[in-house]
Amino acid sequence: MTSEGDEFFYHENLVQLATLSHPRPERALIVGGGDGGSAEELFKHPSISSVTLVEIDASVVDISRKYLGNVHRGALDDPRLELVIGDGFEFVRKANARYDLIVLDLTDPGGPSELLYTQDFYRACASRLSPQGALTLHIASPIAHPVRIRETLAKLRSAFTVVTPYLTSVPLYGGMWMMACASSTLDPTSLTAEEIDRRIASRGIANLQYYNGDIHRAALALPNFVRELVR
Repeated sequence: MTSEGDEFFYHENLVQLATLSHPRPERALIVGGGDGGSAEELFKHPSISSVTLVEIDASVVDISRKYLGNVHRGALDDPRLELVIGDGFEFVRKANARYDLIVLDLTDPGGPSELLYTQDFYRACASRLSPQGALTLHIASPIAHPVRIRETLAKLRSAFTVVTPYLTSVPLYGGMWMMACASSTLDPTSLTAEEIDRRIASRGIANLQYYNGDIHRAALALPNFVRELVR
């Protein structure tokens, strides 16, 4: 579910917190994300040399190429992109490559995506990350789906040492939405607003509509009821 009008609320927050926290991301894997929005965010970083996008439904990519140019902005045809039409779990399970970032840009759990919200899948992803690598994903609304958030964070914590839940607003999704960054070592909370702004400037990223250093810190500030939920 996406819209050209507010896709940047979702894609920038899904991708940029982890990508800007990484000192030099080069290789990335996207599972899902056939609209190309996450790939477009990754390609804003000059150090990114390759992105593999694994999408189960070829029609999502075809429709996005035709109708959603303001979401992917040409990323689906970027020469650094390798497009794989197939099952994400099988791809990760059989992969040999290591990635600095894995972006899970998925539908809500159910149907083909159900297995991509399991402990086994998160552990498979952890095994494919470089030492400073990170997984990033959206989870759910802390207001409408508290049980899903508790269950997903528990599964992530079984696979990763550092799990950082954070909040953003996605108008299309009804408001407050939770995302998470998971890693063996990478800790987004250790970076100041000034350092995030310095990295944005040094990487020459000039076309962010949402994300900046203050937003990075604000996303990590959780209301009391959310602190209790994610404890």
